[in-house]
Amino acid sequence: MRCGDYPGAVTEWLSVPECAEALDVSLSRVRELLKEKRLMSVRRGENNAIYIPAGQIMEGETARYVLATVHGTALVLADSGFSDDEIVAWLLAPHDQLEGTPLDALRAGQRAHVRRLAQTAI
Repeated sequence: MRCGDYPGAVTEWLSVPECAEALDVSLSRVRELLKEKRLMSVRRGENNAIYIPAGQIMEGETARYVLATVHGTALVLADSGFSDDEIVAWLLAPHDQLEGTPLDALRAGQRAHVRRLAQTAI
């Protein structure tokens, strides 16, 4: 699947600076989160810049935070040979066993169900 071809509906993408601002952290911290697969991203656009699906960021009572369950799910998929682009595509694709996308299900607290699906992903 080419970068930018996502079957799910992503309503918002964040650049690294926008993500840093949203989380109130430094650019280097965002890059660290990306390197550790705590946030997933793809390269998009004419400049091949890094963009992060905004759905990975949650609204807390006092601050925004990274949805922690993305990390474990991304690791399961990476261990199965998925590239970062493929992981993002999988997270954003509607799944027939979920009411929406795996990212939507993670946001709704359905970590175990999503991880079971990730373990069977090919």
